[in-house]
Amino acid sequence: MAAGREYLAGARTEGLLSRVGETVDTLPTAAFPDKRWFQKSYGRGVTDRPEDYLIGDGLFYLTEQRKLFLDCTGGHYQMTWGYEHPALTALLLDGIRRGVVWDNHSNIPSAPVKRLAGKLVELANPDADMGAVQGDGERLNTVLLGTATGTVACAAALKIALRVYEQSKSEHGAPVFVTLDGNYHGTDVFAQYLRGMWDQYFTNVESVRVQPNDAEELEDVFSRYGQRVAAFMCEPIMMNREAIPLEPWYLQLCRRLTENVGAPLIVDEIQTGFWYPEVLMYKRFGIEPDMVVLGKGMTAGLHPLSALLYKGRFDCLEQYDAISTNGNAALAALNALGCIELIERNARHIDEVGKYYYGRIVELAEQFPGVIAQARGAGHMSGMKFHRVEDALEFHRRATDAGLWLRVHAYHEGHSTCLTKFGLPLDRQVADFAVGRYSALLSELSGV
Repeated sequence: MAAGREYLAGARTEGLLSRVGETVDTLPTAAFPDKRWFQKSYGRGVTDRPEDYLIGDGLFYLTEQRKLFLDCTGGHYQMTWGYEHPALTALLLDGIRRGVVWDNHSNIPSAPVKRLAGKLVELANPDADMGAVQGDGERLNTVLLGTATGTVACAAALKIALRVYEQSKSEHGAPVFVTLDGNYHGTDVFAQYLRGMWDQYFTNVESVRVQPNDAEELEDVFSRYGQRVAAFMCEPIMMNREAIPLEPWYLQLCRRLTENVGAPLIVDEIQTGFWYPEVLMYKRFGIEPDMVVLGKGMTAGLHPLSALLYKGRFDCLEQYDAISTNGNAALAALNALGCIELIERNARHIDEVGKYYYGRIVELAEQFPGVIAQARGAGHMSGMKFHRVEDALEFHRRATDAGLWLRVHAYHEGHSTCLTKFGLPLDRQVADFAVGRYSALLSELSGV
């Protein structure tokens, strides 16, 4: 690890790009643990030299077998600023030196946690008088930071919706939760029910899934269920469904329909939050949701910490109704503040490079129409929808062989999309390199 760190830190970007996909044989070899104790779905028993992670720096990492990769997915979509960002590392070390603890009892939140809550409210209410915001139940002015993972934060939002329905609309019958088909709001059993699992165990609540960007279907569902709608929950970019982006007009329609029936609009920004210059992506759609779920990139991968930002009038849960042991983590909150500051400081660059990268993906779709059906996503979160699942799988295999770590969605019928979510240090040089590699692989696939 020490040798790998020295190699990555001492190399220039162009030098690393020239060796992506190669084995750095100047580094020492070592024996590493195998996966004999893992569950079957996670590679149990694999002992044949897996390319597991060793050390990373920026957008690059080395495997235990000394192969150099370009990480095109920001870790597991959570490494906002890549590996070992110098500013965040310095912030963390300084925070520890000054006495910021890693974690502490959630009943006695430390200064970074309280500052983070205030910062999230400021982001949702830019240029507003914070005194006026605090007393307005119709503003996003309340923050639950006691949740470690996005699953728990999503569950908190759903619990609030259930409690509000129970208090004000229960006479209309069983509550109905409307979500998008292919949604992913965590691994809580109720969240999984909302995407079609465990149906047989839920008898006093209904789940209705609609197709994204289908106005007619959405209006029909709200007309059919009316006051029984307990909430509409959605992601601005559906990373669990091949990076389908919601259109602004569609989210604006969602806002109008939920207001008409008195149901909260919940925007799940676990994937999109902290990956765009606005920090909160819903700002791009000209709406204000009732609840915003945040996670993943908020702490730049240091430690799981999620948040639920919501309007004051929805503050109806008791203290322990939605909480994680590691929520309100002080050091993670400090890192989140540093992550936000970096985004604000680099907002113009993030916007320009994100548009540039997505534009290059669109060009690829136009260049290889026989292989790629559509460019998907927005900015750093961009993907390629293939006509054939076999081509998507083969492209993914060849990309990882070539040292490009990206993801493929091919585990549901009809899914055939390769996904990327570059960390925010992405620049044009790296974007051009990645797209150049994509193009070469697509040429091989299409026989051009």
